[in-house]
Amino acid sequence: MKRLLAALILTVTSFSLIAQTSPPADIGTIKQNLKKLNVLGSVLYIAAHPDDENTRLLGYLAQEKHYRTGYLSLTRGDGGQNLIGTEQGELLGLIRTQELLAARRVDGAEQFFSRANDFGFSKNPEETLKFWDKEKVLSDMVWVIRNFRPDVMICRFPTTGEGGHGNHTASAILAQEAFSAAADPKRYPEQLKYVKVWQAKRLLWNTFSFGSINTTSPDQFKINVGGYNPLLGKSYGEIAAESRSNHKTQGFGSARQRGEAFEYFKTILGDAPKKDLMEGIATDWSRIPGGAAIGAQVDAITKSFNADSPQLSVKALVNLLDKVDQTIGTDKAMQTVRLTEKAAADYEYWHKQKTNDLKELIAQCAGLWFEAYVAEPTYALGDTMTVRIQMINRGSSAVKLFGVDLNDTFITSEDTILSKDILKTVSYNMQAGKITQPYWLESAHNIGSYTINDDLKVGNPENPDAAKAIVTFSIDGKNISYYRKLVYKYVDPARGEIYQPLEITPPVTANIAEKVYVFSSPQPQTIQIKLKSFTNASGSISLKPVIGWKIIPEKIDFSNKTKGNEWMVTFNVSPTDNKTQTSVLQAKINANGKTFTQGLLDIRYNHIPAITIFPPAEAKLVNINLKTAGKRIGYIAGAGDLIPESLREVGYDVHQLTENEILNTDLSGYDAIIVGVRAYNVNDRLVYEQPKLLEFVKNGGNLVVQYNNNAGLVTHNIGPYPFTIVNQRVTEEDAKVTFTDAQNPVLNYPNKITPADFADWIQERGLYFADNIDNHYSTPLQMNDTGMNPNKGSLLVTDYGKGRFVYTSLAFFRQLPAGVPGAYRLFINLLSKPKN
Repeated sequence: MKRLLAALILTVTSFSLIAQTSPPADIGTIKQNLKKLNVLGSVLYIAAHPDDENTRLLGYLAQEKHYRTGYLSLTRGDGGQNLIGTEQGELLGLIRTQELLAARRVDGAEQFFSRANDFGFSKNPEETLKFWDKEKVLSDMVWVIRNFRPDVMICRFPTTGEGGHGNHTASAILAQEAFSAAADPKRYPEQLKYVKVWQAKRLLWNTFSFGSINTTSPDQFKINVGGYNPLLGKSYGEIAAESRSNHKTQGFGSARQRGEAFEYFKTILGDAPKKDLMEGIATDWSRIPGGAAIGAQVDAITKSFNADSPQLSVKALVNLLDKVDQTIGTDKAMQTVRLTEKAAADYEYWHKQKTNDLKELIAQCAGLWFEAYVAEPTYALGDTMTVRIQMINRGSSAVKLFGVDLNDTFITSEDTILSKDILKTVSYNMQAGKITQPYWLESAHNIGSYTINDDLKVGNPENPDAAKAIVTFSIDGKNISYYRKLVYKYVDPARGEIYQPLEITPPVTANIAEKVYVFSSPQPQTIQIKLKSFTNASGSISLKPVIGWKIIPEKIDFSNKTKGNEWMVTFNVSPTDNKTQTSVLQAKINANGKTFTQGLLDIRYNHIPAITIFPPAEAKLVNINLKTAGKRIGYIAGAGDLIPESLREVGYDVHQLTENEILNTDLSGYDAIIVGVRAYNVNDRLVYEQPKLLEFVKNGGNLVVQYNNNAGLVTHNIGPYPFTIVNQRVTEEDAKVTFTDAQNPVLNYPNKITPADFADWIQERGLYFADNIDNHYSTPLQMNDTGMNPNKGSLLVTDYGKGRFVYTSLAFFRQLPAGVPGAYRLFINLLSKPKN
């Protein structure tokens, strides 16, 4: 049975990796899968980020042409913006990973990733490749290509820069190199223990027309992808919109499109197609020696298929599975036709793909439904999990449960017969064997790429070794094994039946209350830590000693905690000197004789599965020379940032303002009002609130507006005097900053700002700078990326009436949550209008 397990793991498709329960089994899906059974062709689309992919083309290739279609996104979109919450960095990457998987469930393609980290906007590919570690990312791409074996590769972007973002251009540069490297046995030879070299037929660039950039032309090869699929009841424009609308963090809700729509292509490498994308490539069973008989059998099954009685096709499909195994699934079959090494690899590859397709079709036509789930949502590492296999035979085929494989242990069922329409549940126990941490987050990583401890996991969107059950049925006399991830299901009164991933946790987790603690005096601060037990546990918690800091007490014991217990402990921490420094505070938990250092973080949105990770139980300690002026701050929410929490950390009283308070109350009691990031993009009511905010300034108030996107502003009259927001930014976080108005109060009160305050910034200086700036504004800062012209649009300050207005494109929303000392000092100055 262990041999069966190994074989099954090799043959699972990425649909199995993302499915939370049994796949669809409606007649439309069955007919689509029957068509797919007769197609042996594959296409891999390559770009840099989630949402870069052409969902209409992917849907057309996967569901009209029935090619095995994949999207390789080099990053998980970690450096993007978030319109629905405050998650940034790797947390945003987790959400966008699930948004991509949701998109793939709509358009029918599969999803892959490299280890590249989206470190933020990049103006050129040289910067991108410097951060990404080109050789590692290229190796990942070659690994995916050698596994996926695409006949055709397609880039979303060109190497010549029309894609704008440096990551986009880099993805095309790497795709060209990977196209050849995947076929070269001298490149990444360590992979060849597991995969064979592969040469795709051609590499194309899917040209585009975005805004003012049109890279298409009438003489390019083109495909009409706007057709209608009657089995799905949708056009590919409609499917594309549904797919793309899953990218909710990016605000990419799309309108459904209908009617013809052409996609254009330029040939980058390989033979240029003239009439068909797959020209020169056999995409039916004729590509396999001896496959003609299989193709004829598939045609016969398809022709005789009865939509009213799909179970009538089960016997023929089982026979076909035997035929595929006998023809291309054995060493003897391969020896009989005397294959070349390349053909043998093709033989093996398509045997894996088509046997898996056949297995799913057999279950669908037989009316066999089954799933594997656990009794509880969470289990601690090493505890015993109750696994339930629920199944029903809704057709007339003879089906028996042969056995279940859990953790390489085969459990026989003694040929349990599944009678028609009788729901059956069997239960087993297995050990919770590994914490369910995403594999790319298991170790600390640098700015440009994730650290992956097992290269065999590269490419997978989720953990390929997640806890699973392999269920073997005897269907019409043949034993067929299926793979199901273990999930937890429950009923929500408002949303109905919900499936969520199984969580295997440390015995006890520790969450430090704040991510950053800012000290501006020797006074101690109380550090609260929330502990949660996921099993019966006793032990202690301590904070690792840190040079320059005093921690009291040394440790705190706990005992007799049971599953679900939560409790708080507190430590007092204070700096031992006046030096400006940033240190990492680490919690260490001793539970039942073993040491753990993880916290607990849940991300919950209705459009994606629940996400639970176990980040290091850490916080930053920042000791800085910081003066503040004023205490009461009003905050107007935008697309989501952590500025209010950051300001509370240094003693400010921050109140989130409602529309009623803005329009109908006296705002003069606030020392400053802050407008959140992209508020003028996402808050339609600001156009009505704006006059009251400017009146607040005129009467002596201090208004600080953070950056906005230049597209989709609810009003262009953000300040008391004109300026224009443009898509200009400084992406080098260490770009030199020049003071053009060193005496400006925002650089002097209450903190004296110096060039040192721009050290250790993260990801970028700023984005969506101002231009066409009215002369009433002072622009005290100037900066630029390497090779670019100086830009003065990062900070605008003007007096208006008795008050002050500030517009800043500086990325404070990233810097303050990261505890960047100089960013705190400057932002406090923006909030602190000197008294006249």
